[in-house]
Amino acid sequence: MAKYRKKPVIIEAYQTDKEMDIETLEGVMHASVGDYIITGVNGEQYPCKPDIFEKIYEKVIE
Repeated sequence: MAKYRKKPVIIEAYQTDKEMDIETLEGVMHASVGDYIITGVNGEQYPCKPDIFEKIYEKVIE
């Protein structure tokens, strides 16, 4: 089986301070306080738990 690596893509995200429901490409998803709300490369949004976010993303210093 071949192996693949994710291409480096810069995303925008913020950490929410309230409970919210977000319309995603997969349907409505619930975000809890402290979750990151990610805006993808095509403008789509989705929530991500902080522990997963910190494993996948690092802050870009411009």
